[in-house]
Amino acid sequence: MSLANFSVINMSDFQYLMYRPLYYFGVGENPVLNTTKSLAEQPVFSDGGKTVTITLKPYKWSDGTAVTSTDVMFWLNMMKAEKANWAAYVPGAIPDNITAMKIVNASTIQLTLGAAYSQQWYTFNELSQVTPMPPAWDKTASGPSSCATTESDCDAVYKYLTAQSKELTSYATSPLWSVVDGPWKLSEFNSDGHVTFVPNTAYSGPDKPKLDKFKEVPFTTDTAEYNVIRSGSQTVQVGFIPQQDIVAPTTDPTVAGPNPLSANFYMAPWIGFSINYFPMNFTNPTTGPIFKQLYFRQAFQHLIDQKDVIQSAMKGYGYLTTGPIPLLPKSNLVPADLQQDPFPLDINAAKQLLTSHGWTIPSSGAATCTKPGTGAGDCGAGIKAGQKLEFNLQYASGTGWITTLMESLKSNASQAGIVVNLSTGTFNTVVAKAVPTDHTWDMQNWGGGWVFAPDYYPTGGEIFATGAGSNSGAYTDATNDANIKATHTTSGVGVLHTYADYLAKQLPVFWTPNADYELTEVANNLRGVVPQNVYLNISPEDWYYVK
Repeated sequence: MSLANFSVINMSDFQYLMYRPLYYFGVGENPVLNTTKSLAEQPVFSDGGKTVTITLKPYKWSDGTAVTSTDVMFWLNMMKAEKANWAAYVPGAIPDNITAMKIVNASTIQLTLGAAYSQQWYTFNELSQVTPMPPAWDKTASGPSSCATTESDCDAVYKYLTAQSKELTSYATSPLWSVVDGPWKLSEFNSDGHVTFVPNTAYSGPDKPKLDKFKEVPFTTDTAEYNVIRSGSQTVQVGFIPQQDIVAPTTDPTVAGPNPLSANFYMAPWIGFSINYFPMNFTNPTTGPIFKQLYFRQAFQHLIDQKDVIQSAMKGYGYLTTGPIPLLPKSNLVPADLQQDPFPLDINAAKQLLTSHGWTIPSSGAATCTKPGTGAGDCGAGIKAGQKLEFNLQYASGTGWITTLMESLKSNASQAGIVVNLSTGTFNTVVAKAVPTDHTWDMQNWGGGWVFAPDYYPTGGEIFATGAGSNSGAYTDATNDANIKATHTTSGVGVLHTYADYLAKQLPVFWTPNADYELTEVANNLRGVVPQNVYLNISPEDWYYVK
């Protein structure tokens, strides 16, 4: 799955309902391995940590065939052949760190690794990416293929499956996509986001669906969604209340305050294991040289008023992003000095950083570089005399607090001599543009940053390592890369703190406040929705009605 399509919506709200990953994570609010919903038993490490043995549970595909170790090999071979097209790929990580794969029997596969790794990291961040694929997918336009056993056959299979995936109108009837191993299968699919799932009657897992069907309904704005659930029609049983419609602010983003919809719904704040940010494009030939200057990134970060947005637009249902480790749920993973914002709003500090590095700030409009060069106090490499601090920033429309944040940033930036030209687009449009191979964009804000999935342990490799598949702006830093690698081989929080302390202040992206993922509104007679998964997975198979 390319970066353009790599999102919570596509994975947690769609793929995982039909195709269970090898290892499933999150037990309610706890960021742990979910052994009940995983397809395999916990991995066994041996040979000093260089051998991993994976044993599958007795699951079946909906066509009656068993889920086997060959289906795991199918995924791994495809990943090796198409790693450039996998948004979670990190050079040197899976599949590069696998030196050999062996099918032991129909339910067991053994991986030989090139080095001994932290077992937590390898389970939470590497094996977590694997989703067994059905034999029905091992084909090309001309007939059956052998990608499951022969890597060289995978490219043709990938191209065939990719072409089939673009036939949106056939999703619910396609013989390819109808073979599933999860609790749900597609009944109806519309490219605008209307999706209906029905139970997979052949599902082998213990958590079989209790509902007759499950529908996902799209809305263009949070206001449109709220108008439906507050109408009392009960056409939506699980929705959310936008922060701007909260009647009384809270002081604790994890606890539900007064609920204006209590006649029909109970409210549950949903905290995801995530950080929020928006990337800048280090590859842009014009603005990239500016973004590469740490002083500029620090100045710009000082213009983002996280606390005010949390208190005003989010009504308290939000929390700071201080670096690459989530502050919530509370854990020992966050270094002590990142419990507070390293770059609080400070327009004067931003101006000082700019003027001390060769920029002249006029009474209005964009600052200009009046001291080009690479010496102390100069603008920096690649920045020309007369270049202006003017940038385009596109953000996802439809969410009130995101609009407030962007307008606040534009206003604050203007006081420091930075012109920010705002525009809006759909979530999909904004995400699709924010790729390192597109050198035209400046900044893109899809509003959701990153939920740590499928990299469930927050070592950052998938998003901040050089060349990583989801490193949207092509950030690169040798010290950061070394720090990330240390988290892969050494257990314990010490190496994680070192990584976080360094990167938080290097600003590979611009940190923004984290809203509660959702203030979920659940019909009063519906159970099983809460506690909500910390990795933002939904499990409608666990939902049921009471009288």
